[in-house]
Amino acid sequence: QVQLVESGGGLVQAGGSLRLSCAASGRPFSSYTITWFRQAPGKEREFVAGINWSSSSTSYVDSVKGRFTISGDNAKNTVYLQMNSLKPEDTAAYYCAGRASRYINRYSSQYEYWGQGTQVTVSS
Repeated sequence: QVQLVESGGGLVQAGGSLRLSCAASGRPFSSYTITWFRQAPGKEREFVAGINWSSSSTSYVDSVKGRFTISGDNAKNTVYLQMNSLKPEDTAAYYCAGRASRYINRYSSQYEYWGQGTQVTVSS
């Protein structure tokens, strides 16, 4: 079984920064993809960024390119999402998800493992 635990959310003013962490445990992650999704009230869950654990290849939704960076620390089994230049429209609950595949899939239904989520609120 895989466990994912997010942390790092909070309240920040527009233009500010936050770093989210997703700590993974349960099995070797060399063939896994870890992805961040977000969900705002009344909206569907949205792909934000993903990373292939073994190759470190990454993918981002267009709305966060140049502002967000996803990275992984193999020694700590942790994936980070550095979020800079935050905007009010980034406000959402952020979830990390994992799947046993090297392909970064953008559909939440394709992910087997989920964290509990962490809230990010950006004030204007």
